[in-house]
Amino acid sequence: MNFLAHAWLARQGSDIFMLGNLVADGIKGPVPATSESGFAQGVRFHRRMDTLIDQHETTLALRRQAPEAQRRVCGIALDIVWDHFLARLYHDDALNRRVHRVLTSHEIMIPERQVRLFEHLRRENWLEAYGDFDFTCQAIAGVGRRLSGPNRLAELTPWLEREYPLLEESFHTIWPWMQRAACEHAATLADQ
Repeated sequence: MNFLAHAWLARQGSDIFMLGNLVADGIKGPVPATSESGFAQGVRFHRRMDTLIDQHETTLALRRQAPEAQRRVCGIALDIVWDHFLARLYHDDALNRRVHRVLTSHEIMIPERQVRLFEHLRRENWLEAYGDFDFTCQAIAGVGRRLSGPNRLAELTPWLEREYPLLEESFHTIWPWMQRAACEHAATLADQ
């Protein structure tokens, strides 16, 4: 899952919890002990949701169906594709505005490696732009440019375009399941 999906799943929590979800990929290793508890919970929640979706049979099946040369990076593309379907099917201006507000009001807590990324996200309104599949494919290729070696993510674009109906069907399977899993995991966090 990418930014929009993580924001959707974290929307019931506090702003600081949402921030932890949004920036979790920029935090390597354990969450710093000095972090606010809501922030740390958000990072751990994000990581748990990523693990669940990566291990879901639908995700595993799609990765097996991807062209062999791109299978290793297919999960990255799928994460961004899920944001496309969320933006297209469940557009939520209020959530998008909240994400922008959270990122702006807590800029000091954004890991340095992500500062420019989130500036682009806000300025170019990615959360809404993901609703356009061409933009989504460009975003996927953009991530591939930041990886070493050939841009396997850009090479995956023709497969994503060809398998669009399958991807949408898969989204309709995986998204309700992820929402239930998020609710269950959030309940365990509340009990801690």
